[in-house]
Amino acid sequence: MRDAVGAVQSVLVLGGGSEIAQAIVDRLVGGRCRTVVLGARDITALSPVAARWQAAGATVDSFAFDALDPASHQAAVDAAFDAHGDIDMAIIAFGVLGDQATFDADPVAAADAARANYVGAVSASLAVASRFRTQGHGTLLVLSSVAGVRARADNYVYGSTKAGLDAFAQGLGDALVGTGSRVVVVRPGFVHGRMTEGMQPAPFATTPDKVADAVVAGLAKGREVIWAPAVLAPVFTVMRNLPRGVWRRVSAR
Repeated sequence: MRDAVGAVQSVLVLGGGSEIAQAIVDRLVGGRCRTVVLGARDITALSPVAARWQAAGATVDSFAFDALDPASHQAAVDAAFDAHGDIDMAIIAFGVLGDQATFDADPVAAADAARANYVGAVSASLAVASRFRTQGHGTLLVLSSVAGVRARADNYVYGSTKAGLDAFAQGLGDALVGTGSRVVVVRPGFVHGRMTEGMQPAPFATTPDKVADAVVAGLAKGREVIWAPAVLAPVFTVMRNLPRGVWRRVSAR
């Protein structure tokens, strides 16, 4: 349960290895969050960040979570909620960027990316939403991407998965109105990190820490959609409405 000043006291992260999610949790723990629950494929890799949050006064629990196994998601989420009684915020942070050339040559790899980025996120989000409805409150933070606003030819598989996730998350947010719960969609631009290492940065490139700062500020303002950086909101308002021929030329640059 959020405390008397409305601060998040407990957070569940599905995709605990995400650099953006970890930066967000850094800020929550730096505030009043004292319970962190991490779900990830390799929980041993989370030891350094878990130690950091424990040193800051938080209790950290980790469990195995596989985005590609939707059948396991409800049970995994139920176990996390049952173990900790009440969770204020859940972050859907897992996903893969992949390489479009690889996807073009290997449709199975493309399908696996779609299962992780979209199918897995749908089942995990619905599992969390059912528990939020039961407890009567909660914020589901969904890490989307500006790539989903309009797919580019050089990453259209990834972009399409984020487009689907973004639409799903907004619809889920509408469905939760009146339950005491809400969904917040985060749309970062190009983020410097492990996922994008070696890639040419796009305009308005940012970092996990800056995205986390934008998220915390957006949450405080009650935003339902958070762009990171904020300048991308007007930029993509224009981009999504460009004639297709113009978009092809602009996005190829």
